[in-house]
Amino acid sequence: MTSLRKLGSSDLEVFPLALGGNVFGWTADEAQSFAVLDAYTAAGGNFLDTADSYSAWIEGNHGGESETIIGRWLKARGNRSDLVIATKVSQHPEYPGLSAANIRAAADASLRRLGTDYIDLYFTHYDKTEVPVEEIIGALDELVTAGKVRYIAASNITPERLQESLDLSDREGLARYVALQPHYNLVSRDTYEGPLYDIASRSGLAAVPYYALASGFLTGKYRPGRTVDSPRAAGAAKHLETERGPRVLAALDEAAQAHDVPVATVALAWLAAQPTVAAPISSARTVEQLPALLGVADLVLTDAELRRLTEASA
Repeated sequence: MTSLRKLGSSDLEVFPLALGGNVFGWTADEAQSFAVLDAYTAAGGNFLDTADSYSAWIEGNHGGESETIIGRWLKARGNRSDLVIATKVSQHPEYPGLSAANIRAAADASLRRLGTDYIDLYFTHYDKTEVPVEEIIGALDELVTAGKVRYIAASNITPERLQESLDLSDREGLARYVALQPHYNLVSRDTYEGPLYDIASRSGLAAVPYYALASGFLTGKYRPGRTVDSPRAAGAAKHLETERGPRVLAALDEAAQAHDVPVATVALAWLAAQPTVAAPISSARTVEQLPALLGVADLVLTDAELRRLTEASA
């Protein structure tokens, strides 16, 4: 049995890979989504990451499709208490922003779609600097006090606003962020490594990185001269045009060969080994894509391999 990891200063314990829900209701229909969720939990997974806005960007969708599918699955399986469910507020077309009134309304809408009476981890999806942190933290604290949310967290926030929020929580005795969801992977280290990391490290926040596989680039399927049919192909292929991209692939190939595992598993294992990181987020459209992601729970890279990857990605 894979050992779970403690999420920051909370009492939540999570599998070392968070399953991304962004594909549910987008590139994975309900039946595929149920199959992926079943396979993930059968392997010991317990950490689902979604957002109220997934997947409003698709024609005909309104936002909330992912939460709705997860909610139907939870009802069908009767396993709510076994799972840590994270969702987010600020980007749903009907519930935009982080005003106190909107946070309250959006949380209630998420609870209805998920068919649950509590959210384990509630993220501010994108910070809205026009709203004072007092208003945001105050509204989130109300949700925690009401028992609708267990813990709060932040994503896409500046170091300044993050520190200001933590200081306020400490000063006023309000609910305090326990986790951070940064854009972080082997080919995108600059957003997180620096002031954000320093605050997370100092304040005991867990990092739950998104784009952990750089839109698929770190699966190793994007190579010079190879065409990949994927909605994310353009975003992933741009890493081949840098010096860093091919250098990272070479280091990943070496470690993957040494351990006889897929390249994606190595990329996730490097991330999971970084200080502050509790669990990288990655999504799977099909059950066949899952083993490469789940392998992060069992792969321990040597110090030399971690160093080699860190240097290649510098």
